[in-house]
Amino acid sequence: MNTHRIRVGIDVGGTFTDAVAVDATTLRLLGQVKVPTSHHHEDGVAHGIVEALDRLLEQTGHAPKDVAFLAHGTTQATNALLEGDVATVGLIGIGAGPSAAFTRRLAAFRKLELTPGKRLPLAYAHVADPDDAPAVRAAVDAVVQEGAQVVVTSQPFSVDRPEGEDTVVAAARERGLPTTAAHEITSLYGLHKRTRTAVVNAAILPRMLATADLVDASIIKAGVSAPLMVMRCDGGVMSLDEMRRRPLLTVLSGPAAGVAGALMQERISEGLFLETGGTSTDISVVRRGKVAVRHATILGKTSYLSALDVRTVGVGGGSMVRLAGGKVTGAGPRSAHIAGLPYACYATLDDLRDAKVTTIRPMDDDPADYAVLDAAGGRFAITMTCAANALGRVPEGDFAHCDPAVAKAAIEPLAATLGTDVATAAARVLDAGTDQVKSVVDAMIRDYRLDKDTAVLVGGGGGAAAVTPHLAAVSGQEGRIARHNEVISPIGVALALIREQVERIIPGAGQEQILAVRAEAEAAVVAQGAAADGVEVEVTVDPQTSTVRAVATGATELRTQDRAHRADDADRLRAAADSLKTDPASVRVLAGTPAHTVYGTDVRRRFRADRHPVRVVDADGVVRLHAPDAHVETTTVGRAPEVLAGLVKEATSYGDGGVRAPALRLLLGSRIADLSGVLDPGPLLALARSELRARAADEPVVAVLEVRS
Repeated sequence: MNTHRIRVGIDVGGTFTDAVAVDATTLRLLGQVKVPTSHHHEDGVAHGIVEALDRLLEQTGHAPKDVAFLAHGTTQATNALLEGDVATVGLIGIGAGPSAAFTRRLAAFRKLELTPGKRLPLAYAHVADPDDAPAVRAAVDAVVQEGAQVVVTSQPFSVDRPEGEDTVVAAARERGLPTTAAHEITSLYGLHKRTRTAVVNAAILPRMLATADLVDASIIKAGVSAPLMVMRCDGGVMSLDEMRRRPLLTVLSGPAAGVAGALMQERISEGLFLETGGTSTDISVVRRGKVAVRHATILGKTSYLSALDVRTVGVGGGSMVRLAGGKVTGAGPRSAHIAGLPYACYATLDDLRDAKVTTIRPMDDDPADYAVLDAAGGRFAITMTCAANALGRVPEGDFAHCDPAVAKAAIEPLAATLGTDVATAAARVLDAGTDQVKSVVDAMIRDYRLDKDTAVLVGGGGGAAAVTPHLAAVSGQEGRIARHNEVISPIGVALALIREQVERIIPGAGQEQILAVRAEAEAAVVAQGAAADGVEVEVTVDPQTSTVRAVATGATELRTQDRAHRADDADRLRAAADSLKTDPASVRVLAGTPAHTVYGTDVRRRFRADRHPVRVVDADGVVRLHAPDAHVETTTVGRAPEVLAGLVKEATSYGDGGVRAPALRLLLGSRIADLSGVLDPGPLLALARSELRARAADEPVVAVLEVRS
C-alpha cells in the first residue's frame, strides 16, 4: 500500500491531455500519462481529465484519497477567443449628466473583432440612476431581449464607489444570469480599459462555468477530496470558485504552466525559459527567481489582465528547412506536423535509401522552398530535430532522441546539395532556426537588464533539444534541458503555488493604505486554501502611476522539502563562486539562516568605488538572489525594527527623482521577503515590521540592502 501523498498536474492541450503525479514531499516525478483531449465527448474536456487521472492513479498505485493537490491548465479560454466561440454580452452602463456620455461610448465594444469578419456579440443598455429599480429591471430586460447570455455592468469611478454596479448585479442575478461588475475584475482606474477587460471576461464566462461544473463533478465522483485548482496566466493557480468569477485569468495560461515547472523544478534564479514544441518556441524571463509579468494584449488591445511576458517565435522541433540558391535560408515557420510529413530522422536507414532533396510548397499559399527528402520509403521532412540529432545536440534518453546513424543519413543528401559535410550542414540548419530565437532572447535580456554572463537558458517542451543546446553553444551562455522536459507543463501545474494579485491606484499612498493592499492579497490566497504561515507577499509602489500592487503566493500545504539531495557547504560555495565568476578562495560567507547562506566577494575598481556583489544560495545549492553591490546585516526579530530604520535612513537617497529608499530583502526562516518594490522609507519599514510580526524575538534575520543609483 502506497502511503505517500501526491500532487497531480493535468495540462489540457489542443490535441493531448498530459497528466503527471509528483510526490507531495520530495517533489519527485512518479508517473506520467497522455490521453487524447476529449473535445467532442458529451462531458467535453472533463472526460479526458478524469480518464488521465484514472490512468495515473493506476500507474502509480495510488488511491483517489492520496491526492493532496489537483490542478489543471487549459487552453479553453484562449481558444474560445481565438475561434470567436463566445457568449452574447449584455453591457449595462451607468451614469447621469456629463459622465453618461463616457459610459454610452462603451457600446462601441460591439465592434471588437474576435476573428476576421466576426465581432464580439454585445447588447448595450443605459441606466441613469442605479437606485431607480424599474429602470434597472428595464435595462436588464432590454439586453436579454437582444440575446444577452451574461451581463456586465460598468460605472465611472466604481473602483471607489461600487454601490451602483452592485445594485445592477443584484437585479441581473435575480433573472438567473451570470453577471460581473467591472470593479470586481480590476480595481484600476480607466473606465474604457476596465470595462473592456470585464466584457471579454464575461464573453467566455458561460462556457467556462459549464466546463468548471463538469470537471468539479467528475473529480468528486472519482473520489478525490482535494480541492480542484486551475492554472492562471501569471504562473500561479487559483481555486475553482475564483475561476468561476474571473475565467479571463486562464487566458494565455498555456505557456505559464511550463515556466512554473521550470521555476519550481529547475529553480532558475536568473535566466530565460524556452518552451519548444513542434512548431514554435515560447520564451519567458525569470529575474531574481520570479517570472516577468505584464498587462496582456487581448483582441489587439492592452487589458488589465496580468499575464506572463511570453514572446513566441515560429521555430520548433518540427520546423522544416528552407533552401534557395544552394543555401539554407531559414527554418520554419511551417512544421512537418502541419505539412503532414514524418521527420526524416525517425525513419529507418532502409526508408532513406536513394534519398534526394527536393523543395515543395507544404500548403497552397506557402513559398515553394521547403526542403524534403524523396526516398525509398516515401517523402520525409528535414527538420530542426533531424539536424540537432545529427550534430549530437540531443542527449540520449531525451524525448526527441533518435538513432544517430539515421539522423546523419537524413542530413547527408542536404549536405551534398550544399556542397559540405553532414556536421556543417546540420549546423547551418540549426543556425537558421536559432538565429530567430536568439534575436528575441537578446531583446528580452536587454528589456529586463539581465546579466548575460549569469543568465541561464533552460529548455522545456518535447522539442527543447532542437533549440536550446545549439543556442547556448553559439551564444556562449550556460544552457541546459529541463528534467522531464516533455512534461514540464503538467509538472508546472502540479507544483504551482496559489497566487493572487491586488492592484490599487492610490495617489500619495501612505503606510496604512499600502499595508491594507498587502493584507487583502494575503487574505485572498489564504481564502483559496494556502497555508497562512507560508504566504509570501511582494509589494510594489509605482510613484509615476500611483499604483500599489501586492502579489501573494502560497502553497496549499507546506512542503517539507526533505529531498534526497541537499547541497553541502562545498556545493553551495561552488555555486556562489560560479555565479560571482570568481575563485572560491575569494568568496566568503557573510550571513546565514537555516534555509539560506549569503556569500560575497569584493571587486576592486580603479578610480571608482569598490563593489561588493552578493549571492544568496538555498539548501539545494541554487542561487536565489543576485545583488551586484549590497550591504548585508544580521540581527534578530526583536532588534530588527531599530536596526532596519538606521540602515534604511543611511542608504536612502534624495534627488530630482524624489526619495529612493534602498532595495531591501529580508531572509526570514525559509523565506526571502522581497520588499524592493517600495521606494518610500516609511511604507518600506512598515512592510518590514509586518513581515516580522508573530515571529520569536530571538529568531535571526538577515537584511540585504542595495543602494539605488
